[in-house]
Amino acid sequence: MIGNQLTVTLDESRELQKTKVLVVDDDHAIRRFLRTSLTAHGYEVYTTATGEDAVLQTINLQPDLLILDLGLPGMNGIDVTKRIREWSQIPIVFLSVQNQDSDKIEALDAGADDYVTKPFSIGELTARLRVAIRHMQQEEEQLVFVKDKLRVDLTARVVTFGGQEVQLTPTEYDLLKVLVQYAGRVLTHQQLLKEVRGAGAQTDTHLLRVHMSNLRHKIEEDPTNPQYILTEPGVGYRLRIDI
Repeated sequence: MIGNQLTVTLDESRELQKTKVLVVDDDHAIRRFLRTSLTAHGYEVYTTATGEDAVLQTINLQPDLLILDLGLPGMNGIDVTKRIREWSQIPIVFLSVQNQDSDKIEALDAGADDYVTKPFSIGELTARLRVAIRHMQQEEEQLVFVKDKLRVDLTARVVTFGGQEVQLTPTEYDLLKVLVQYAGRVLTHQQLLKEVRGAGAQTDTHLLRVHMSNLRHKIEEDPTNPQYILTEPGVGYRLRIDI
């Protein structure tokens, strides 16, 4: 069973009623389930079964978001993502039975915004969709990030926790800045290293873990049970936001 359909609130339905979603999956049952469930949550849903048609539909329909299966016949999900990323930054959320870390990393590195494995709950999926849409609607650089006790002001380059300024090294600050800019999204180890240290450092994951551990000790009440910087095992990290 894929998951239980949740009751949508009136406010959520109004907020999302104009959001167009293109579902790309070669499984008819999945397409039918998502059409029914997402329509109930206020989305305008279109479906297709092939990667080739997904590219054409993206051009013609100009949807607000793409839900994409990895193992499509012909042009697979990775190829579709790479093709679309040549000209569009539409949010892309993968939905796949393949849950190997290597599959998730490949999808995210190709340009996907998130990766949800089957079986899934519709509640989890719609939460991930809201994050992807919200990030797309934000400016390229979010100037101030605030969650609970953590405040990051990118303009002033000031980080505070519980009202007290936190002293970060340049690398720690750069890591936090990238996480803030992509808040709510999974960033792979390779993506973080490329953003912070350049293309030549993308394999130095041990150093990344050291910097991330040091950063957590400065902005987490309990670094062993982080509430802000969450680990996606084997894949990377995500800055938690309210969804």
